[in-house]
Amino acid sequence: MTGKQPHSEPQSKSNILPRMTVKPPFTVPYPDGPEPKGETLPRRRPGTVPDLYTKPGADITTVYELLRKSAAKFANSKCVGSRKLVDTHVETKMVKKMVNGEEQEVEKKWTYFQLSPYEYITYAQYEARTLQIGAGFRKLGLVAGDRVHVFAATSANWLATAHGATTQSMPIVTAYDTLGEEGLRYSMVATAAKAIFLDPHLIPTLINVLHDAKDVQIVVWNDQHQINEEHVSQLKTAHPNVIILSFEELRKLGEENPVDPVPPTPEDLCCIMYTSGSTGTPKGVPLKHRAVVAAIAGAGSVVAPPIVPGDGLLAFLPLAHILEFVFENAALCWGATLGYGNPKTLSDASVRNCLGDIREFKPSIMVGVPAVWESVKKGIITKVNASSPVVKAMFWNAMSLKSTLMASGLPGSGVLDSIVFKKLKDATGGRLKLCMSGGGPLAKETQHFISMAIAPMIIGYGLTETTAMGLLMSPHEWTNKSMGAMPASVELKLVDFPDAGYFSTNKPYPQGEVWIRGPSVLEEYYQNPEETKAAITEDGWFKTGDIGEIDHNGHFRLIDRKKNLVKTLNGEYIALEKLESVYRAAHVVANICVYADASKTKPIAIIVPAEPALVNLAKSIGVKGDSLDELVGNKQLNAAVLTELQNAGRQGGLSGIEIIEGVALCDDEWTPQNGLVTAAQKLQRKQILEKYKAQVDKAYGISS
Repeated sequence: MTGKQPHSEPQSKSNILPRMTVKPPFTVPYPDGPEPKGETLPRRRPGTVPDLYTKPGADITTVYELLRKSAAKFANSKCVGSRKLVDTHVETKMVKKMVNGEEQEVEKKWTYFQLSPYEYITYAQYEARTLQIGAGFRKLGLVAGDRVHVFAATSANWLATAHGATTQSMPIVTAYDTLGEEGLRYSMVATAAKAIFLDPHLIPTLINVLHDAKDVQIVVWNDQHQINEEHVSQLKTAHPNVIILSFEELRKLGEENPVDPVPPTPEDLCCIMYTSGSTGTPKGVPLKHRAVVAAIAGAGSVVAPPIVPGDGLLAFLPLAHILEFVFENAALCWGATLGYGNPKTLSDASVRNCLGDIREFKPSIMVGVPAVWESVKKGIITKVNASSPVVKAMFWNAMSLKSTLMASGLPGSGVLDSIVFKKLKDATGGRLKLCMSGGGPLAKETQHFISMAIAPMIIGYGLTETTAMGLLMSPHEWTNKSMGAMPASVELKLVDFPDAGYFSTNKPYPQGEVWIRGPSVLEEYYQNPEETKAAITEDGWFKTGDIGEIDHNGHFRLIDRKKNLVKTLNGEYIALEKLESVYRAAHVVANICVYADASKTKPIAIIVPAEPALVNLAKSIGVKGDSLDELVGNKQLNAAVLTELQNAGRQGGLSGIEIIEGVALCDDEWTPQNGLVTAAQKLQRKQILEKYKAQVDKAYGISS
């Protein structure tokens, strides 16, 4: 597998349309020949025969070289931008809530944030900062090969710490900032990290961990946030030999004590990423520099053509997630500007006396998880439904007409965009030309809605183990009927999974477990030979555990996941994630966990309702209440929600045994902090089921 320059695909730099503008096939078998028994032939993008991509440029073989080349090429362009917290505003409201069966008014507080405008540094300034961070680590005694742990929310300083470590051949170890004490201890002890960069509010979590993580010599706190001096005193008292300093102090130390870089080689370790651990102990995934740059080359082959220097990527997903890590590095490779935001301040609704991150930064590219896009869609629909009948009719007629124009390849959509959809586009900054969803299944209706109303949405699928590479839809192959083809750095094949009837010989389309191979795929798990043997074949194929199929265009679809297949009482399998992606499209759903009891014939759904939609539904059936607290226990409303979800299931093409027979409503959000989702927003099914066991039992008592 040798390196190539990315081949050119159809260029559409400022006017990407949500329709297919190139002709299939989009993948081809390689090597060609008879289908092997029990699996399909490996498939690749046509431009990768006979060689998969290994680097995004002729002389870019490491992340260090990527940053150096970009800094030289885009020296005076904006590189990264951040906002400062100016003030917080706490507002108190009285809400009605059922307490011991009686309606009472209770006080509830909301916190809003006031932020500064974005402040930017150039590519040249950013490179200088990373060299200073690396020199600072060297001055404090670290050498090439020493590991730097990163335990923080996404920020410009997070990425600069990672790149700074890279300038001295120091691998980073990532952990989600929502990881508890046990998870942090596990990753720090296992990797023998010598230094840690963290957000200051996480210092109390670190104090106990350092009793076991005895290799840690340096603690660097992120001075983009305020620090509690009492926490620093507690840390110093408990661990007097540990050096504690701020990011800026580390940078100044490096500035005053410059050293030459120690460039890593392609075979050197770039990072050890821990999976988010929705089940069992998190697994460490060691990724070499060559794997990361191969992933960037692969992604670039698909999405780089429409992205030009100066485009803006809104960065807010966890950088400890491989998707965000790859795309932020890729954005620097392409000369884009990174604008750092926060999930809490993305929209205007959560800020005061300023704009939310989206409108303030005005991104041209935005990568989000399904929950983000569902929230955007439902927010738009809520506003549309609150409009006058004329405006409402105009919106839905325009949506229908644009869909028809796109499907038939006719002109005229630009007029609709400028008249009907302009306000929606302005709400996302007015510059957005490409959206991407990754990290889980997205309802095709949601992809279609966002694509027509705001900007074309492409779908991505990958794993930490494959450096985020798996499937990535080309904007020129847009469809909401599949997830597209693979990037140029990997090949895929489907392998029979007889237990659930998925065979490569199935008609009309081959089906089976997705296996991935290529230069961006890991070689082994970190110090875990058993998991390595179970997941990676001797000839380099990684077994994903996901079930897919290949359509007539050469595009792939994910249709199931092995571990989320549940056999019900009637002996048939139900795919939980597939059902969730369909039911999540229901207007009343903010988040959902489908549960299927093996002793029952049908599943039920545990949902966090979208509050405005639930209130409107309550009013429509004569149920009083203005908040989730008041409404979730109402039997009449519960039955109405169940009907709405059942209708969504039927409209989404679900079969009879996939239609839920009960619903449990929750009045609290599912967050990494309360342990009900991972930092990557994946459901913690066991914890959700335990917390809502009483509601689940009750839901199974409701007949559909």
